Amino acid sequence: MSKPVNVDSNAFEAEVLSAPLPVVVDFWAVWCGPCRMMAPVLDQLAEDYAGNVKFAKVNVDENQELAARYGIMSIPTLVIFKDGREVGRVIGYMPKEKLKEQLEAAIH
Repeated sequence: MSKPVNVDSNAFEAEVLSAPLPVVVDFWAVWCGPCRMMAPVLDQLAEDYAGNVKFAKVNVDENQELAARYGIMSIPTLVIFKDGREVGRVIGYMPKEKLKEQLEAAIH
């Protein structure tokens, strides 16, 4: 069973930038309603893409420097990394099928 992993600034390099797979990073916060709506969608996508795409979560309240480094102005923001660089970005809640389209376009 594949689930998004929680990542902080200490683990970001190893878990995201050096990952052999494309990585979708969910910048979120506990108090954010749309972030909570997005969580089950990301859990489903993590299952669907197990072994092909990695999913990570960054709590912006606990990792403000990471949020600032990647210019996160509103949450949820999903940043898609491939080979250590940003290849896509989705801001706000998005239904699973729309998100899947964005993900496919970014990783292929």
